Amino acid sequence: MKLSSRSVLLFSSLAALLGIAVWYFAYRKKPVAPIADYPRLSPGVVMRDVTFRSQALQRDMDYRVFMPGNTSQKKLAVIYLLHGGGGSFRDWSNYSNVAQYAAQDFLLVMPQGDYSYYTNAALRPQDRYEDYIVHDLPADVEARFPARADREGRAIAGVSMGGFGAVKLALDHPEMFAFAGALSPAIDVPRRAFSWKRLDQSRHFQELFGPDGSDSRRNSDPFVLVQRADPARVGYFYVTCGRQESLLAPNREFVALLKIYGFAHEFHVVPGGHDWNQWNGNLAGFFDVLRHH
Repeated sequence: MKLSSRSVLLFSSLAALLGIAVWYFAYRKKPVAPIADYPRLSPGVVMRDVTFRSQALQRDMDYRVFMPGNTSQKKLAVIYLLHGGGGSFRDWSNYSNVAQYAAQDFLLVMPQGDYSYYTNAALRPQDRYEDYIVHDLPADVEARFPARADREGRAIAGVSMGGFGAVKLALDHPEMFAFAGALSPAIDVPRRAFSWKRLDQSRHFQELFGPDGSDSRRNSDPFVLVQRADPARVGYFYVTCGRQESLLAPNREFVALLKIYGFAHEFHVVPGGHDWNQWNGNLAGFFDVLRHH
């Protein structure tokens, strides 16, 4: 049966409307789920969230602070606490009991680090996360809070990706930090070769560190950096790793280099795996050592 031009037009219009309806219900923007944020607070400790403009990144960035409720106008030693991959500036406060240590006259600063490994990305010039952490962030913290601005008053620490960041930044900027804590650091990431089985991760690591074997890779590799750095200028390293972690072998190898090249350090193999239960359980030991260095 031959359809009239009017019928064809009507049919086409209905088909178009149906297509629009299908697109709308399939792809319409879904309501954004509220962010789960349940910080573990501690008596005598104040929490503050800050959003500021990073010049290095040319965008607004967030960080969270724990500090004593009564500072008595004195300057506080600052500990920058870096989260792991896939995390946020809320992780340390939500998954650990770190707040209690702010009562011991520490200013705890927990910045947003995205999935950056806290480095200036080799193939993404707009992602200068190392500059953001060592320049923009301290400047903002020291302008807003009673923070010490000297090397002996600064420490940096992190878990997993953040542990890598703490080590790399301490080696790259010995004038900044007197102490670096690395809890289960993903220390070998720049050495991981491109893998089709982990295509997305490998592509991301190329964006961050450059192609396999490149100078930018070597310049981001703690195993290389530790051989170039001056042990007399670099701060104290505190490294831990769980017995059940796949990262234990590369961490043992890295710590062996610290010993060979004469860096002040200590290394603890602890019970557990790569998770906040393990990291939270070892905070007391970490802060005991930190207070002495």
